[in-house]
Amino acid sequence: MKTLSHWQGRWPVALLGLAALVLWDFSGLDLRLVRLYGDASGFAWREAWLTRDVLHGGGRWLAGLVLAAMALDAARPLCSGPSRKERAYGLGTVVVAMLVVSALKRFTRTSCPWDLVEFGGPATYLPHWLLGVRDGGPGHCFPSGHAVAAFGFFGLYLLWKPWRPRFARAVLVTVWVFGLAFGWAQMARGAHFASHTLWSAWLCWVTCRAAERGWRGADKPPAPKPAATAE
Repeated sequence: MKTLSHWQGRWPVALLGLAALVLWDFSGLDLRLVRLYGDASGFAWREAWLTRDVLHGGGRWLAGLVLAAMALDAARPLCSGPSRKERAYGLGTVVVAMLVVSALKRFTRTSCPWDLVEFGGPATYLPHWLLGVRDGGPGHCFPSGHAVAAFGFFGLYLLWKPWRPRFARAVLVTVWVFGLAFGWAQMARGAHFASHTLWSAWLCWVTCRAAERGWRGADKPPAPKPAATAE
């Protein structure tokens, strides 16, 4: 019963998110949103400085810097909190979450919006859950690989949540802000549908939540942060 309650308390957010994603997929909002930015001549924001250089290229550099900071912190902790082993697990979790999405992209046949016929490409729009069905385009566009430059850091939030809750909440908000910004940029460029970004967020959350067991232990919660004593 203890293990059952452990898992029941761990996955409500993931299950609610999955239900919301399924509803989104059947809503038709993907095409409606992307049509705000593209037409038969393509996507005006595809090569724009803000979307391509700042939010796409800059986002990759930012993710690399945060990963480097996490690696440094794991090797030589910068402040009190999780053990070195836990910090190393946290870093590994972030990397694994990013790799999970990148690996899935290699096997999916969904093409990007800019590859669709109505935006000047060769592909026909098909729902990405029609596995194995070719749409006539190059594929390998689902889910969003760029969004994991933010959403992969759900692992950083989970790592610090028991130790520094306020910092962890700030990390969580930052992850969502940057993840949605990266997703918007890719949608405006025609590189992804909104659902591609949302699925990346869900996959990163599930991966990080599952991997959290690696550093917490199935039934052994981390030691709480000592309460401050009054002077």
